[in-house]
Amino acid sequence: MYTNVMFPLIKEILEKSSAEAQGDEVCIRGWVRTRRDMKNIVFVEVNDGSSLRGIQCTFDMEKTGIPAEMLAALGTGASVEIRGRLVPSPAQGQAVEVAASSVTLLGDASGYPLQKKRHTLEFLREMPHLRGRTNTLGAVMRVRSRLAFAVHRFFQDRGYHYLHTPVITGSDAEGAGAMFRVTTLKPADTAPAEGETTKPGTGDFFGRESFLTVSGQLEAETYAAALSRVYTFGPTFRAENSNTARHLAEFWMIEPETAFFRLKENMTLAEDFLKFCFQTILEECAGDMNFFDERIENGLIRTIRSVAESRFVHLNYTEAVGELEKAAAARTDLFEFQPHWGCDLQSEHERFLTEELVHGPVIVTDYPKEIKAFYMKMNSDGKTVRAMDVLVPRLGEIIGGSEREEDLAALEKRMAELGMGEEHYGWYLDLRRYGTVPHAGFGLGFERLVQYVTGMANIRDVIPYPRAAGQLY
Repeated sequence: MYTNVMFPLIKEILEKSSAEAQGDEVCIRGWVRTRRDMKNIVFVEVNDGSSLRGIQCTFDMEKTGIPAEMLAALGTGASVEIRGRLVPSPAQGQAVEVAASSVTLLGDASGYPLQKKRHTLEFLREMPHLRGRTNTLGAVMRVRSRLAFAVHRFFQDRGYHYLHTPVITGSDAEGAGAMFRVTTLKPADTAPAEGETTKPGTGDFFGRESFLTVSGQLEAETYAAALSRVYTFGPTFRAENSNTARHLAEFWMIEPETAFFRLKENMTLAEDFLKFCFQTILEECAGDMNFFDERIENGLIRTIRSVAESRFVHLNYTEAVGELEKAAAARTDLFEFQPHWGCDLQSEHERFLTEELVHGPVIVTDYPKEIKAFYMKMNSDGKTVRAMDVLVPRLGEIIGGSEREEDLAALEKRMAELGMGEEHYGWYLDLRRYGTVPHAGFGLGFERLVQYVTGMANIRDVIPYPRAAGQLY
């Protein structure tokens, strides 16, 4: 059955066999992809975005009596409503087509800039309002939608509560300082008068400095201390002036936070989560994934399936650096950045560990405290923290997380070492004062996940409207 007999989606029609569909009266609504004329027959392919494939609609000009000028207006990009009967299709690759009896032109598209030819992704980025109509970006957005649903399904099925954390915040969860300031003041109002000393943000809307959030983690911790299991899935912002294929100024983050979890349980959750997402996409987006495998990155499906079926290998940071140093000694030109204990692992190091050493996904744990955030729990050696990074082939890091420091004295000591005043973190420290518990969580950039499963080279091509330095539509 169609979801709406009078207005089925093209995907639903194409999924029926010719025997099931033959003779059905249908109403097709969508946008013209291509048209071609052959004597008295006009062939129009229509796509409504529900699937990669469109459906062919055939107009017999002698039988339908549709004026030639009407059919001439059915150019690429035009929106149409076509009524007709489903018949077996002689065309290769589809079981049925529409023998059209009438057509209504809903929207003309004269001068449409996306004609039937292959456009570069760079060109399409200049018109994000139209690029969703292309095969590539349409497939990306369908996979993105399905992945988002899979995220919610995974956590909801495991007793997690979806939490909306604030977009405007007064604290920097990552301590990196790359934050967008939010203000109602005019530029001239932000500077104190000569000889006057006031705290930043005085006189502003909130009476103090405020910013767009870089992470919902700290707020999620407060509700994990009340509901036990929560996750965030919302927009986050980084004011990093990075013009690369891996960075966005606005992106979506998935951040589960779980009370009573230690690092071990956190690693298991992260592994199960990735496997669930990958299996879901392979099973439920097969057509789009075949497109990516054929057109974007050959072997993509094989890689995704391999990760979904693999056992994630565990290495601590010291072991990982030891393997990297051994490889660098054997081949001096292997790495651009030479590995050493205390360094932050680069993408080339991460990919070596997954692709050359383990030949599969890796979880690296117990990083030096100097390269990790203040809230991570200290190990007994006093040098490392219970952090974890999940690394996968072709990409490197895809998830970062840790066990959080639940001991008040230890957390206060660490914040003092970093020069972090308690003025803006009193509420966070209260979690350790009143009913503190072990807890852990991780963060995953949603666009990085979409990029990984689609094989898209540039992260700006997996979000509807990319925001980056110098780019605002």
